[in-house]
Order: sequence, then C-alpha cells, then structure tokens
Amino acid sequence: MAELVLPFVVRIERDAPPTRTDALEAAARGVLLMLTDPRPEWHDAVAAWDAQRIRKVVRRARGAEWQRAVALDGLTVTQGSAEVRVFPPIPVDAWPRDLARLQVGGTDLDDPSPPPAVAPGTPLVLLSPRHEMTAGKAMAQAAHAAQLGWRASSSLDRAAWRADGFDVAVRVATPRQWADAMRAGAPVVQDAGFTEVEPGAETALALLPWL
Repeated sequence: MAELVLPFVVRIERDAPPTRTDALEAAARGVLLMLTDPRPEWHDAVAAWDAQRIRKVVRRARGAEWQRAVALDGLTVTQGSAEVRVFPPIPVDAWPRDLARLQVGGTDLDDPSPPPAVAPGTPLVLLSPRHEMTAGKAMAQAAHAAQLGWRASSSLDRAAWRADGFDVAVRVATPRQWADAMRAGAPVVQDAGFTEVEPGAETALALLPWL
C-alpha cells in the first residue's frame, strides 16, 4: 500500500497572519475532526492512513492560493485568528496541483503576547522545550500528539471529547512540565526526522485529563 500523508494548508495573509498558538491549536483540532468526519467517501483513506505511521505536511497559502485550496475537498478549521484547511489523506507523491505548488518551508508565526493560562481540565498538547521548530513543523507535531492522545483514549472519552468540539490547548512545555508528563507516561511523538529535528526526537505529547 502506498504511504499516505494528511495535507494541511494554513492561511497566512501578508497583512493579517494568524498567531502561532491559534495555528497550532487549529492543526490539533483538525486532525481529530478528520478522524471523526462521517463522510463515507473519506472513510477508507482516513482508516488506511491512521493505520500507518503518522505523516502530515503543512503548506501555506494566501489570497488566490487560499481560495483554490478551499475549493478542493476538505474541511476548514477556524481557531481564533487561524484558518487551516485539512484534506483527506493522499499518497505522498500524488498531491493535487493546487496544493503541490504551495510552499512548505519558512512557515513561521509569532504570538504578539503570551497565550493565556490553560484552564484546569483542558486537554493539552505540550511541545518539547528542547527543539526549536518553525510554525509549520510545530503544527504537524501538535496534530501528531493529538492523534496519539485520541488513539490512547477510550470510546467513552473520545465521545465526550468530540461532544466538546475537541477543545484542546497547545503550549510549549517548561522543562519541568515536560519531565513530569514523560514520567507520567503521556503519549509522546517520536519524529521521523524528515525535517528540522533528528530522527527519534521527542517533539510533542498529549496530556489529557482522562488518561
């Protein structure tokens, strides 16, 4: 079976880019929405992709590029200032032309002010404090961690999370937070090392209140 990838496109308009945290949280929610979308035409591709190793690629678009991306079959996640389009899985070498032409590298975003404190009990994705990543890379890692948290959850917990709109916060961990979560056995992403970090790097984890 061909290796599959889940494509993401983040909208980055020159005069109104999203904040970094909003984009990360949109990506984390996006993978969960794709995994649970009821459309039968997506089911087989999503199931086959979820059964393989996790692969996601984030590209960026603005203006007419974004409009062409939105016209393709997929779903749009809006999170605060961020808009992210998530598409059903495709073979890694079979990107639609309007997505293949979009840039991958250099996707970086900032938070103009520190994100707010996370409310107790909120599902949380923590990014490793040990690795510097572009926003695009961090989006993929946040989505990976959310997917691992989903895999580790019971059917009842999945249903409750879905009913809550897949509320999830994404933050960069402090060294102590990271160490505590690792000791607790939180589901952790070990990156394949295709870009930015070395193979096997632990980049993100899911800290879910029910696990």
